[in-house]
Amino acid sequence: MLNPCDAAFLDTLAARLPAGCLRPPEPRYLEEPRGRWQGRAGAVARPANVEEVAEIIRACAAARVGVVPWGGGTSLVGGQVMTEGPLPLLLSLERMAAVREVSAADGVLVAEAGATLRTVQEAAQGAGWLFPLSLASEGTATIGGNLSTNAGGTGVLRYGNARDLCLGLEAVLSDGSVWRGLKRLRKDNTGHDLRNLLIGAEGTLGVITAASLRLFPRPAHRLVALLAVPSPEAAQRLLALAEARLAGLVSAFELISGVGLDFLAEAGPEVRMPFADRPDWSVLLELGLPQAMEPEAALAGLYEEAAEAGLVLDGVIAASEAQADALWTLREAIPEANRRIGAVASHDISLPLSAIPGFLEEAGERLAALGAFRINAFGHLGDGNLHYNVFPAPGRSRSDYDALRSGVQLLVHDLVDSLGGSVSAEHGIGRAKVADLERYGDPARLAALRAIKAALDPAGIMNPGAVLRTG
Repeated sequence: MLNPCDAAFLDTLAARLPAGCLRPPEPRYLEEPRGRWQGRAGAVARPANVEEVAEIIRACAAARVGVVPWGGGTSLVGGQVMTEGPLPLLLSLERMAAVREVSAADGVLVAEAGATLRTVQEAAQGAGWLFPLSLASEGTATIGGNLSTNAGGTGVLRYGNARDLCLGLEAVLSDGSVWRGLKRLRKDNTGHDLRNLLIGAEGTLGVITAASLRLFPRPAHRLVALLAVPSPEAAQRLLALAEARLAGLVSAFELISGVGLDFLAEAGPEVRMPFADRPDWSVLLELGLPQAMEPEAALAGLYEEAAEAGLVLDGVIAASEAQADALWTLREAIPEANRRIGAVASHDISLPLSAIPGFLEEAGERLAALGAFRINAFGHLGDGNLHYNVFPAPGRSRSDYDALRSGVQLLVHDLVDSLGGSVSAEHGIGRAKVADLERYGDPARLAALRAIKAALDPAGIMNPGAVLRTG
């Protein structure tokens, strides 16, 4: 049983920390982007180094006070907000935001957990390298949060998830001990992989305080194109063609529905529409090519073959970096348009690539039988991750569908599970999807997850209620 972060505990903790490390919780620490949950905390601790983090965790372990780690506060599944139970201590790593080192010889950057993703990208770029993780929230999201949720983003197809971009960690475990594992090795086969246990654990096993991150050579040529396609199946075949012609050089492959473009026109943000007539489906393609390849010829050859096969109807190819950025701005504005319209239910799902066209057709038919909806399906087709969002019919509001929301989610998630997919592709479980994990998780795997939690956090103080249900 946990105890609250009350005045007596805070007095004890304050005596062990430098002045100014503890403060009352400001509203920004207790809110989440979608406004669905309101967090609670007895105080916010803002340590400046790993030793102070360790001191905080030791005090919480001794007093059995829950700890909720806070990065940039961008989680969409409530991993950073605790809405019930004994008041926790909120642990913010925003003061631990340094890029400690960039090693060109090793192709490694070492950053503290509070560094924003954009800060890391810019530090890598300044040294002539690429850190390829890319998210819409990269100006706010932090490296610690990215690793704790195993963030994906637009570059997974070529570079992998956050897990694949991390070589080593520094972390504080639930008893306050510090694991100093900031190695920069590609190979380290020395038993159980603690790094990969902590990555994706959403702060439930320990607190990541720093990471050694993989860097990549910057492609000499960046090519971005928006291609109108006749169907999701054609988009899938186009992806296969692109990878066959340009193996390993496709950096991103994003599916965009015509509904998403309609939403931009209806609600904003205002962006330039590349096509005079809105296509029902389009693909945003990015290639990163080496110096030896002729970029225009590579893309022209792909387009010609795809057009001959009936996979492409029209296309806009960026002729400059500014135009390339404008095409990406269109894609990245879609979530904001979704927010302004107001979804009945949002789903972060992944499916086997071969199952995606059938899923889109069947899910649409099942939802039509349930009620009148608009569906905006978009996302990272290259790695099978779709954001399948269901919206009110024109002229109706989200509140009109309150009685249907849980049924919509169940319909979509049941279908995803039946096709061998996942109900959480890149956002994690947090607190919003604990019941989903219990419903769709393999029993043996769930038992193993609970055993790992009990072994590494026996007092249950680390982000209580996230990922696994407490009690």
